[in-house]
This record gives sequence, C-alpha cells and structure tokens, in this order.
Amino acid sequence: MTQSAQPLSLVSREFPLGLHAIRSAWGRDEQANAAVWAPAIPSMDVHWQREDGSWTSETLVGLDGGVHHGVVGPVPAGALYAFWPTGREVPGDVGAAQLLLDPYARAVETVETQSGTDESSGIAYYSVFLEHEFDWGTSERPRTPWRETVIYEAHVKGLTRLHPDVPAPLRGTYAGLAHPAMIAYLRDLGITAVELLPIHFHIDEPHLEPLGLSNYWGYNTLGFFSAHTDYATAAARAAGPVAVLDEFKGMVRALHEAGIEVILDVVYNHTAEGDQNRPALCWRGLGDLDYYRHDDTGRYVDTTGCGNSLDFSQPRVVEFALDSLRYWVEECHIDGFRFDLAVTLARDERNAFTPRHPFLVAAGASKALRGTKLIAEPWDIGPDGWQTGRFPVGWADWNDGFRDTVRDFWLGDIGSLARGGTGSSPARLASCLAGSAASFAASGRSALASVNLVTAHDGFTLADLTAYERKHNEANGEGNRDGHGDNRSYNHGAEGRTEDESILAARERSARNVMASLLISLGPPMITAGDELGRTQHGNNNAYCQDNELSWVHWPDDAASRRMLEATRTLLSIRREFLAGQPGTFPSRADQSTLLWFNAAGLPMTAHEWDDPHTRTVQLLLGSTGGTINGLVVINGSLRDERVHLPSAWILQGQGVQGEQPRWFSQTFDSAANGPLPSAPRLRSGEADVVAADSVRVYRC
Repeated sequence: MTQSAQPLSLVSREFPLGLHAIRSAWGRDEQANAAVWAPAIPSMDVHWQREDGSWTSETLVGLDGGVHHGVVGPVPAGALYAFWPTGREVPGDVGAAQLLLDPYARAVETVETQSGTDESSGIAYYSVFLEHEFDWGTSERPRTPWRETVIYEAHVKGLTRLHPDVPAPLRGTYAGLAHPAMIAYLRDLGITAVELLPIHFHIDEPHLEPLGLSNYWGYNTLGFFSAHTDYATAAARAAGPVAVLDEFKGMVRALHEAGIEVILDVVYNHTAEGDQNRPALCWRGLGDLDYYRHDDTGRYVDTTGCGNSLDFSQPRVVEFALDSLRYWVEECHIDGFRFDLAVTLARDERNAFTPRHPFLVAAGASKALRGTKLIAEPWDIGPDGWQTGRFPVGWADWNDGFRDTVRDFWLGDIGSLARGGTGSSPARLASCLAGSAASFAASGRSALASVNLVTAHDGFTLADLTAYERKHNEANGEGNRDGHGDNRSYNHGAEGRTEDESILAARERSARNVMASLLISLGPPMITAGDELGRTQHGNNNAYCQDNELSWVHWPDDAASRRMLEATRTLLSIRREFLAGQPGTFPSRADQSTLLWFNAAGLPMTAHEWDDPHTRTVQLLLGSTGGTINGLVVINGSLRDERVHLPSAWILQGQGVQGEQPRWFSQTFDSAANGPLPSAPRLRSGEADVVAADSVRVYRC
C-alpha cells in the first residue's frame, strides 16, 4: 500500500467488547480497539498506564447501541486500564482509585492503595490489557461420552495444598493439580473429569474481613474472563498475568494429555458487587438498571441470596455470559461448565423460569460450545426456584432427588430403624438407581442428563453424613445460623468424634453403601474430592469461608482411609466393566437396558412389595439389549442379615434373559466387608446366600 492510500485514522468498532489489539497493514500492534456496553452513560473515557508508569486517557468517540468504542493507544501489553464516565470527577488518583473494570478483561489486578475508596479499605481493582498465545502442542480434548463420565468435584487449592507427593512450591496451585502425582491418582481412581470450584477471578465479601475469614469457595466473581491469580504459583504471580494464564492453560493441557476433562463451576447468576449499598466496581457503574434485575420500586430482585441477580431478560447480559463461555472453550480448551443457581440464568422478563429461555437455547445451539458438557444446578432461592428435570435437551442437571433419596434410605431410614421406627420402601431408591426417568423423561432426556450426587462442596462430606446429625458451623462467625438444617444424616449413636469401634465400623459401612448406590446407578456420577478417603469437615456443612485445613483435602494413610479408597476404586472398576458390555448409546434408549428387580426370594417384585416399607431387601439384575447380563446387585437395607435366593434359571428365562443356563455369580464387592473380600465360591442361579444387614453386595455374572 502506498503512503497516499493509507487511511488518515483507524475506524473503531463496537465489537468485540473489551480491549483488543489492532493488527492490520496500517495499524500498529500497540493500538487497541476499546468497546464497552454502558447505555445510560452519555460518554465514556478509558484510562490506561503507559510504559513509564504514568497514566493517560482518551474519550471513546463512537456510540452504537449503547456501546462506546474507539481506537486508543499506544497501549503496552500488560498495561492496567479502566473505564470512567467522561466529565465525572475521578474519586482520587488514577491508578489508586476504584474506577470501573472492563467486564471483558482477560486479567484483573489487585492494587493496594494508601487510602481505600471502598469497603475493602486500601484495595482497588484494575483490568489488565492481555493478549495471550499458548502452545497446546498435540493436546486434544478427551470428549468423554456422558455414559463413561465420572466427575470429581474439587477445589484447585484445597485438592493439593496438603498432598505429600506434590512439591511444596506447587501445592494448592494450577501447577499442583497438573503434577504427575495428582494426575496418576485421578487416573488410578477412575476419574474422567475434574469439576473445579470457581477459578474466575473473585473477591471476598466485606463481612468476612473483620472475622479473619475469606471466600474460599470463590462464588463471588469479579472477572468472568480472568483466571484467579491466587491459584497460580508464587513464581507465576511474580512474573505477571501472562505467566498465570500460562500456568492455568498448562494445567488443562496436562489433564487432557491424561484423558481427563476439565469442567468449570461458573457463577453468572450474580456478581461480587453485592447489594445496592455497595460501591460500584464494574457493572453497577456501567449500567445498574441494565445489568441487574430490579422490581417496580427500583430495588434489586435477589434470587441468589448474594445481594444481586444479573438480569438475563437483557439480551446484552445473555451475550456477555455466552461470550465468556466461548472464551474459556476456544482460548482455554475447557470441556464443560456447571452453572451455579442456573434457574436465575433462565428467568424471563417476568422473572419466571422458562426452559426455552434464550440463554439456554443459545448455549445448547452454539457451535463454539457444541460437545461441551452443560450442567445446571437446577434451583435458586427465587419464586418457583426448584426446576430439577425441566432444563432442555443438551443440558444435564444436578439430581438433588437422587441425593436426598440415597441419604434417606441408607442414613435417615437406618437411624429410624435403629430407634425402633420404620424406614421407607425401596421404590424411590430403585427409581433413582434406574436413572430417575420420572424426573427427566418429560424434558425429552434420558438418565444421561441426571448428574447423580450424594455430596458436593455445599453440605456435609460423606464421612460427616455418617457422623453428625446437626451442623457445626460455629467457626463461620454467624452463630451457626448459616448452612442447611435438613441434612438427612445419621451419626450412628454418637455426635462427631468417637473411639467406639462398633460405631466407627457402622459409619464406614454406611459410607460404602452410599458410595455403592452412587456408582452403580445409571447416569453419570459425581464424587466430591476426599469422600473416597473419608474426609471430614468436623460437622461444618457450609465451609465456604474456611481456607484452612478444615476444608483442604487431607491425604491420610490410615487403615480406614485405605479401605474407603479401595472400595471406591472397586466400584468404579465394576461400573466400567458393566458399561463395557452395553450398547454405545446406553442408557439413552429404553429398549437398550434390562433392569430387572427381584425380592429376597428371587421372585419378581410385586406392586405391594414396592410400596411396603418393610420390604428393605431387593435384587437388581443389570443387563442390556438381547438379554446379556453383566451383574447382580443385592441391597439389604434392613437391620438383620437376610437369606437371599439368587434368581433361578427359569425365572430369568421368564423375564426374557437369554444365554447360557444356569447362570453363575461371583462376588466382587461387599460393603459389609471391612477389608479384602474373603474367598467365596461361585453361586449358581437359584442358590441362596446370606447378605449382611445394612449392606450392598455385587456379583459378576
């Protein structure tokens, strides 16, 4: 191009939103296109830091559809920047005062100030101009089918902070999770996907600082395009935002090379700006009425319990969330997302949930997100907030019905029976193990849409479900008022710590019963990190603010932990063996599965037995199309040993089971065994076996 043909100036664009380098035949790399949606502000400036540390600003001259945009620069790589309305007095010195963050910033920097202008007393947040390239090598996404998926919910810091085989400088970091010792553990256990508690840049709520606490879980997002800095190693933090993002992407690459997917827990339902009385950090200053949901009086409509709710009836808010998701998939190779309080994301202009909400439809139809796992936490605290089973095709739901039913059968009912009361019939448990069809069929989805769980970050750990009947959240500084009171747990006769060996043995057995129900069920299971080791939070069921050893995963080598770990490994191995014999689309088609139920006598269950609370022993025959049988599960939810007759050959033939007769059954798991299984002879169909009280036994056919 000749000099005379060059344009006199670059023309800015209203997209993409954020600050992006301009690279063209006539533009210099350090020039940037700035764009921000702030429809209620007449004119907007962008302030940024020069290479010498001084600050400058320019007014964004373009305005289209509420988006202010302009070409600014030169802006050096790594520069801090922020937005501020033109003509409005800046609240202090630029670089120290709290201006308005870019909602699309690829990194957020915490700046300590001499005198704070907000409730953080001495802290301001600035966006970082970050253009990032990364060498993914030959790494590819595992793309694990839902039928083979086993999710492991974990906290980046808490998972490796105490791991003895991870080098000390890497513990509690992205690099620590990518360490060969951690990856080998996950692979050996049988995990196919790690679901990470929020790694988006987040901050603490103001009420925690006086208590000496912090938001450990991270559900208080300030940067939806930014990796949380504190989870990087000290070396990466010292090197700057590029090194932090390198470390995060390196973690994803290492996990992918091991065949493990990375799912992010994301919090698009609210922001860290809190209630209306708090200072503006970003969205509130750019357009409070545009970003947040308000009632007719102008007050926030809070369906999250966190002070505000993003208004997903606004197309630009929907676009914002979708842009963030696409960034994490396209730039960071993320494999899926678990959406915190997802009902808030699907509320229309009337604040009513709709499964046809534009956000749900767009996420499911997005080419960029195609093939990613979209998991809804299908509730919030707003009106009609419980929506399990109602999300559309393409989405999976956390199945709280599964959680409650399994806890009731193995914990609440056992406690009731021990006190001379009654338990429930096996019908609800059977429905959950068979895929919760009653909950998901109406939405056009199969058992593959049911993410089965019995614990999560929120609530008791598995060990605590067997040891506590009351929450013990005193350390949270809220007078034990926080956290759920409905835990459906059973302490087996002692609240908390005990030296009674019979109680300890009963607790271990109950934990194995619950884990067995989770891992033999149809639908992808989710294990909470540490449950396979007997991790305890000493009765705290809301440890969101406990960034300490109470929440971190311990890696003990005691006999009880080894027993629980081996039981979990065995159950996951059984699960893989069962699935290996199924059609590739199992269990998405009803005609592909054979789930046959029998009573203790080996006869098909009757309608009366299904509804009888005194029927606590059932047998489940696992099979597939054509009558192929892979396993038999015997559930004894009573307090007495039961003599169980395995289904006879003629009974099996009458139920459509084909193949060699008689059938032979080999015991592969027994939750009543407090160690390796004793040698047991193979049993022939129709023969009897004694199954211990309060236990699960699995046979291979």
